Amino acid sequence: MAKNWVVAAAAIGGIAIGALVVPHVPGLAATTAESPDGALADRIAIEDLVTRYYAHLGTDDAGAFGDYYTENAVFDVNGIVSTGRKEIEALYASMGQDADNVTAEGVFHMVLSNPVIEVEGDKATATFLWTGISNPDPKAPPKVAEHGREYDKLVKQDGKWLIAKRVVIADSALPERYAATYKPRLDYDIGAE
Repeated sequence: MAKNWVVAAAAIGGIAIGALVVPHVPGLAATTAESPDGALADRIAIEDLVTRYYAHLGTDDAGAFGDYYTENAVFDVNGIVSTGRKEIEALYASMGQDADNVTAEGVFHMVLSNPVIEVEGDKATATFLWTGISNPDPKAPPKVAEHGREYDKLVKQDGKWLIAKRVVIADSALPERYAATYKPRLDYDIGAE
C-alpha cells in the first residue's frame, strides 16, 4: 500500500514539474499568455505554408510561387537574389529549363524536416532542412537528389502568413547556375538581420 502511495506521489510531482517546465521549451516560447492557441495556430499555419510551397516543385506552375511572398519580398537562393513576386516567379520559371534540374525526370518530392518556428505577433522566423528525393523509375529505389537549409522571415498580412525574405542554401547537389554565387553560410541566422 505504501509503495502505491509513493508511486502516485511521484506521478503527481512529475505532472506538476512538467507543467512548470513545458512553457519554457524552445519553440513553445512563442506561445503568449494572451493567446496560447493563436500562437500555436500561427506556427501550424507557417509550417503548412512552407509545405504547400514545396509541393509546387517539379510542377509546371512556377507562377504559384509568387502567391507565398509579400509584394516586395527578397528571395536569395544560393547567392542569386530576386526581389518582388515577379522576379521570384521568373527565377522559378527559368530553373525548370536547367539541364541539371533534379525535378525534370520522373517523380520528385521535397521532404522538409527539423522545423524551428518562432512567432512574435504578426512576424515570425522559420528554419527547415530540405531533402529532395527523386525517382525516374518507379521500379528502382528512390535517391536523395539534393539537400540543404532554408531560412525565412514571415509577416502576417490580412490574416495570412507570407514570406518577406527567404534564404535557401544548398549543402549538396549544387546546380551549375549557382557556382559563381554560392557560399556555404553554415552559421546563417535570419533572425539577426
